Amino acid sequence: MTSEDFEAQLRAVSLRVTRPRLAVLSALRDNPHVDTEKVIELVRADLPTVSHQAVYDVLRALTDAGLIRRIQPAGANARYESRVGDNHHHVVCRSCGAIADVDCTVGHAPCLTASDDHGFVIDQAEVVFWGVCPDCSAAAVPNETASSEGK
Repeated sequence: MTSEDFEAQLRAVSLRVTRPRLAVLSALRDNPHVDTEKVIELVRADLPTVSHQAVYDVLRALTDAGLIRRIQPAGANARYESRVGDNHHHVVCRSCGAIADVDCTVGHAPCLTASDDHGFVIDQAEVVFWGVCPDCSAAAVPNETASSEGK
C-alpha cells in the first residue's frame, strides 16, 4: 500500500490524515505483529520528535476505526498488525514469541462453529496456535544432542 492508499483509508473512516497516523500504518504494513515499543521505534525513524503518547493515541484510534488489529496472546505484550477484516488466526512460538499469520483453512468465516452459540450471532473466531518456531526448534536440536551424549 502507498501513502495515498493510507490517506484514503483514513478518510474512509472519517479520521484526519496526519503524519503520525501515516507513519504507524506504514510501520505496520512492513512489520506485522510488533508491540507498541517497536511501533514507537519504527515511527521515530521517520518522525523523531513524535511522543510515546501520540503513538499510543494513534494505535487506539486506528484500532477503534478497524484499520489495524490489536492481538494479545496469553502472557504476551499486545501486538499490532494491519491485516484486518479476514478473520485470520495466529501461531505463536512458546520460546521466542514470534508470531505468524494462519489463514482460515476450512469453511467460511468465522472458520469455526461453536457447539453452543448461546443465541449470539457469531461473526468472528479468534484462534491462537502455540508451538515452537523453526529457528527455535533448530537451535534446540544441538542442545538436546549434547545433553543426551553426556548421559
